[in-house]
Amino acid sequence: MQGYNLVAVFNKEQDKMLMCKRLKNPYLGLYNMVGGKIEKGESSENAAYRELFEETGITKEQIKLTHLMDFTYYLDDCYVEVFVGGLNCEVTVSGDENILFWSDFEHNFFDMNEYAGEGNIGHIMEHIKMFKEKLL
Repeated sequence: MQGYNLVAVFNKEQDKMLMCKRLKNPYLGLYNMVGGKIEKGESSENAAYRELFEETGITKEQIKLTHLMDFTYYLDDCYVEVFVGGLNCEVTVSGDENILFWSDFEHNFFDMNEYAGEGNIGHIMEHIKMFKEKLL
């Protein structure tokens, strides 16, 4: 079963979240969190930090990630692990895999015409709101 991760990154002030606009399938043209594949033999946490650095330039020293939840898709033979973290300093993000931008929270993250994941982004955001004090 192939593993993937999603990483919800909050700026230092915790009033914006890092999002990307997908430049390839799956979810071409939709908004998503950053993330990617977990490599064989790689721990979930190491994969999350590696993908975060590869896609944004954010280093492990600039953020502490917390494992929030997992989704298992038995018919797709894959699972997704979700991590959350707040930056401890100001950073300039950069990457060429997707278009990166800072989003506020005034959006319908359940809108499947705009957001990837069949409503999972909305589900993740609701859990982050419920447990924000413990996560960030």
